[in-house]
Amino acid sequence: MASLLSPSAAISLRHKLNRSSAVSANTPSKICPTFPGNGRCQRLSFKTKAAGSVEGNVLDKESASISDKIDYGVVGIHHVGILCENLERSLEFYQNILGLEINEARPHDKLPYRGAWLWVGSEMIHLMELPNPDPLIGRPEHGGRDRHACISIRDVSKLQEILDKAGIPYTLSRSGRPAIFTRDPDANALEFTQV
Repeated sequence: MASLLSPSAAISLRHKLNRSSAVSANTPSKICPTFPGNGRCQRLSFKTKAAGSVEGNVLDKESASISDKIDYGVVGIHHVGILCENLERSLEFYQNILGLEINEARPHDKLPYRGAWLWVGSEMIHLMELPNPDPLIGRPEHGGRDRHACISIRDVSKLQEILDKAGIPYTLSRSGRPAIFTRDPDANALEFTQV
């Protein structure tokens, strides 16, 4: 096989690789975000792995990777908190339009505000009657361009009929996949995607 590198270029490249590998291989790089509430700098350390060699005049590079996987046992999303101005109005939407059921086992009277827990499959939405810091007007028409919760459903066309019958505006997914975006009475965006 013909050499892709001249002997002097290969030696120079090998020197550069060895020098940079000595500096960067298994050298921790630090990320220092400050998390609200504690005012301290929390450091996460990631080790990167970089390797290169010139063997048979062909350059092999191993891609950088995180060698220390962060694993603290993520299982899934337990619930999504949604702010509402009027709990009864929100329950009318979530229960009577969307058909979600209240989880009676969750405490709603132990918190310093009114609220309700609604089942979404095995997870929940926690409606919280609290002041909303977000503006209710000027939000994107399409909920996919706003903060939103996404709920998996079996039949987007059936939900479309329900929303049409109730006179609730919605937009369809811009990508063409089977999904509907709508808003609750407090302008919280919701996505319903067919699985």
